[in-house]
Amino acid sequence: MNRLEIVRHIVDKILMDQSDLEERRCGYVHLYGVSDICSLLALKRGLDVELCAIAGMLHDIWSYKTGCSVDHAKLGSIEARKILNEINCFSEEEIDIICNSIFSHSNKQDIDNAYSEILKDADVLQHYLYNTNLDINENEKDRLNMLFKELELNP
Repeated sequence: MNRLEIVRHIVDKILMDQSDLEERRCGYVHLYGVSDICSLLALKRGLDVELCAIAGMLHDIWSYKTGCSVDHAKLGSIEARKILNEINCFSEEEIDIICNSIFSHSNKQDIDNAYSEILKDADVLQHYLYNTNLDINENEKDRLNMLFKELELNP
């Protein structure tokens, strides 16, 4: 059983229910992009790649499911916990790691545990990579610059 593929299947169903085609496209690009970057950063930092990829897939699930981004990190962590419990193939500890990361991912200025930091970093990097010609959000600049140094990138 490939747990990441199970989660992707559930996310795909949620995105397909999104009637706004542009929002659906953005959902696929962003969630899969963040998930992939989470995997890369987990490999580099020595954390569980699967759990990080799943956190990336689910981190904005509330926004894409409801079309509302108010309190999306908190509500998304609740929705993610519900999804992961329904799948019934994750331990409570694994669910806590994923959901705590989702809960704190919007607070880019705060430093949290290693798993939360991967999700925050992946979210910021995906925003940047989506279109490098766009202005960088002020509260993401420092985090992005630290990532560039860590990954030895010179944009």
